[in-house]
Amino acid sequence: MRASDGCPIEPAVRTIAMPADTNPAGDIFGGWLMAQMDLAAGNAAARRARGRCATVAVDGMVFHRPVSVGDEVSLYALIEHIGRTSMKIQVEAWRRSRFDEARFKVTEALFTFVAIDENGRPRAIPPADTQEEAP
Repeated sequence: MRASDGCPIEPAVRTIAMPADTNPAGDIFGGWLMAQMDLAAGNAAARRARGRCATVAVDGMVFHRPVSVGDEVSLYALIEHIGRTSMKIQVEAWRRSRFDEARFKVTEALFTFVAIDENGRPRAIPPADTQEEAP
C-alpha cells in the first residue's frame, strides 16, 4: 500500500541524517544511505528466513535526490522473490525535510540475501506461515 504521493506506508527503518553522515560537500554520504538500506533489507530477510542472513548482492542503485542533514530518512523493504536459500528484497529510501511534510524518493535498489546457518553456510528458507502471507 502506498500514500497519495507514491511513498510506501510502513517503513522498515526510520532515522535522521546527522552531520557525521556527510561527505566533504556537506551532503549525506551515499555509503551511509546504502548502509541504512542494507539494515532495512536485512531486517526483512532475517524475519522471513527466521534467522541469520547475509547480503550477497546489491543491484540497480540509482541516486535520484540528495539527502541533507536533519532530513528524516525512511527505508521501505519489500520481498520480491524467495528461492530455496536466497531472497530478493526491493528497498526504497525516502526523505522528508524536518521543515515540511513533502516526501521524495532519493534512491532504490534490489538487495539479494542468503539465509545462513551457524557456520555461515547457506540454509533453506523455511516455508511461509499462512498467517504471515495474509494481507
